[in-house]
Amino acid sequence: MRYFSLILFVLLSFKATAQESEAFIEYQGTVIDSETQDPLPFVNILIEGSNIATVTNSEGDFVLKIPEAMPQAKVSFGYPGYEKLLIILSDLSRNANTISLNPQTTQLDAVNVSVPKNAEALVRLVFENRTQNYLEDETYMTAFYRESINRRNRSASLAEAVVAIEKKPYTSNGKDLVAIYKARKSTNYDRLDTVALKLQGGPLNALYADLMKYPEFFMTPQTISDYDFSFGEPVTDDGRLVYTVNFRQKQSILDPLYYGKLFIDAKSYALTNAVYNMNVENRKLASELFVRKKPNQVKVWPTEITYRVDYRNRDGKWYYGYSNVKLEFVVNWKRKLFNNKYRISSEMLVTDWEKAINVADLSKKSNFKSNTILADEVSGFADPQFWGSYNLIEPEKSIEEAIEKIQRQIERSE
Repeated sequence: MRYFSLILFVLLSFKATAQESEAFIEYQGTVIDSETQDPLPFVNILIEGSNIATVTNSEGDFVLKIPEAMPQAKVSFGYPGYEKLLIILSDLSRNANTISLNPQTTQLDAVNVSVPKNAEALVRLVFENRTQNYLEDETYMTAFYRESINRRNRSASLAEAVVAIEKKPYTSNGKDLVAIYKARKSTNYDRLDTVALKLQGGPLNALYADLMKYPEFFMTPQTISDYDFSFGEPVTDDGRLVYTVNFRQKQSILDPLYYGKLFIDAKSYALTNAVYNMNVENRKLASELFVRKKPNQVKVWPTEITYRVDYRNRDGKWYYGYSNVKLEFVVNWKRKLFNNKYRISSEMLVTDWEKAINVADLSKKSNFKSNTILADEVSGFADPQFWGSYNLIEPEKSIEEAIEKIQRQIERSE
């Protein structure tokens, strides 16, 4: 099996527009559970009849930018296990919208539950039906990407980008291409003490979490037998029955593999979502997968690595919509009493693929390479109108505070 991994450089640290002309309206709000009032993370928000989309952050917050000429457009809020909600944009206010989603009340008996007897056989059907369930045409997408590195609760590196994706057909073995259209970053490696963690690969890391396009990084028909499978409770998504399959590597397998949940459409056998972790019990093997370079006097190992990927459906075809990867690492210096813990996150959201930028129209130098470190390549947070009309993922409160602090520092230095 080939491993998909976020390659980290652990280095000694020495202290030393295309769409912007179009008028748009920005809507902000929070999506919550109507019964518990808890915020709902990763809710898909789409403009009906288009490919314009965003997603709520881990605190349920969202920002949605749409052309001013679409006041009667309908926006849908979708989340597995909840009733789909449609709202006319003109009925939303610009700020402080609270969107309540109702837990799905449809009895599973009413949607004809007929769970297959063999969970492994169902997963095999997912791969067998890959070419007919997912996009068959080359597609140009626009996406928003964010990566951050924190030492404990302090932000040390934050980078964001609008990227163009040349998405190859799921029927093809060709690799997707990514080009940076706009980017900004702030890096303060002093906050990392005497170690600088750098994330190699940038948006390619998030893109390779597309399991149906890159099964070799996750699970293939040949490696399915390395796992044990079982059924969880089925759920409904917009009236569709979705099977839940739990999986975990067999105890006889020593290499770090994965465990988690797959959500599979009962009618088409398409993978709609996946939430899973890498097994990092073997520190040495797990570290070798992720750490490319480090000082000899330092030991580095992951304590948790989590992945999520969500797919969207349009006209009966599924396509990659959102992914995130979150890692926790321990850095331990020899002869030091205490070690340090670092959190790294990488996420990407497809925001449109009708007005996307053709990668071929961009300079070859902007095509992102797998060995590139985004935080070393882009400028700082200096342009208050940087994103213009591009959709992005609303920052979490901690990230938002880091951005505001960075902007204040820039203003003081001008």
